[in-house]
Amino acid sequence: METNGTDEVEKLKSKLMSAWHNVKYSWVLKSKTAFSRNSPVFLLGKCYHFKAVDDESPTESCTAEALDDDVVTGNVDGFRKDFTSRVWLTYREEFPGLPGSTLTSDCGRGCTLRAGQMILAQALLLHILGRDWTWSETWTSSAARRLVATVEASIQGERAQVTQQPLCAAQGGAEEADSYLQEAYHRTIVSWFGDGPSAQLGIHRLVKLGMTSGKRAGDWYGPAVVAHILRHCDPQGLNSEAASDSRAVIILIPVRLGGEKINPEYLSFVKSILSLEYCIGIIGGKPKQAYYFVGFQDDSLIYMDPHYCQSFVDVSTSDFPLQSFHCPSPKKMPFSKMDPSCTIGFYSKNVEHYERISTELSKILQPSSKEKYPAFTFMKGHGKDYELSIAVEKQEWPFIGDTRKKKFSFMFLFSGYM
Repeated sequence: METNGTDEVEKLKSKLMSAWHNVKYSWVLKSKTAFSRNSPVFLLGKCYHFKAVDDESPTESCTAEALDDDVVTGNVDGFRKDFTSRVWLTYREEFPGLPGSTLTSDCGRGCTLRAGQMILAQALLLHILGRDWTWSETWTSSAARRLVATVEASIQGERAQVTQQPLCAAQGGAEEADSYLQEAYHRTIVSWFGDGPSAQLGIHRLVKLGMTSGKRAGDWYGPAVVAHILRHCDPQGLNSEAASDSRAVIILIPVRLGGEKINPEYLSFVKSILSLEYCIGIIGGKPKQAYYFVGFQDDSLIYMDPHYCQSFVDVSTSDFPLQSFHCPSPKKMPFSKMDPSCTIGFYSKNVEHYERISTELSKILQPSSKEKYPAFTFMKGHGKDYELSIAVEKQEWPFIGDTRKKKFSFMFLFSGYM
């Protein structure tokens, strides 16, 4: 009886905390973000300009809400589409209990794990859809149901049924069919991050992996710890028959850019990293508050904020809503407020690409006259030489049967910071 009483108290505490966090984290999207019309904006390797037309003295700044204004041109619409197409993963409530606990929400606890999910989601988008893909919000529920029916038929190997019902070829030709397939990929990627025990990259699995490192549900995770947890995830499963030179990798590098506070000398370094086309972002934030950094303007970082409590979405349904997985408004933060502890992420599609990444980073990593050491270094060799190789359980992921599907694995590099 005493145990049951304790469980009830824990459940009540969990509900009260969830209610409080729901109030605390439900207003964040109401704040406005100012962007200069005179400075370029960088978003995961792409550059955008918000210059006003026919205005020799353009206004100093414009808000994200003002981006709809016809006077603002110069890739503003492109920036909006690009930003909102990134997968946004935030606090959720009323999902199945996390492993080893009665917690049904990660509000106030899981922001770094959410930032880690977002950096991994960006890598998957690059790998499967490419950097130029943008999300169209015009998909209807009926289109989603047809989409998922096609996915399920492909998973079950019912190729004949798929052949009899072409992907919208009769309605719009090859272009429409390709758009339909891309949306299928998009929806599948999002489903991998669902908030349930069966989601391959969901918070339940990350918490379970964290338990092997002594972490419990509800504990705070730093960027380096999250990098270790992500290292044990396995997007799409490994196939040992795949040629090593054609296997894509994710590179996660935990670093510390200063002592108790961020070293201002690293500002140009962070800007250079976020300007690279193969950068998948930075898991960082302010002290005890994690963000997913995706770009910058002047001396401010642009980020996606996981501190927004949303309701549980069942991604196993045929037409689950996607809107809550895409952020409608970017946020900015002065570089000076950044916590020095962070994890930098890169994506490489093959060995040739990796060599190019290594060459370009070697230029960025040259220490300045005021620095003694680079933030990190690249070394020749194999993971097993440095005891970085891990045994990965082979698994088949539910995915659309398509010949363009690529193999995926991880490379995890250390900078000396743990």
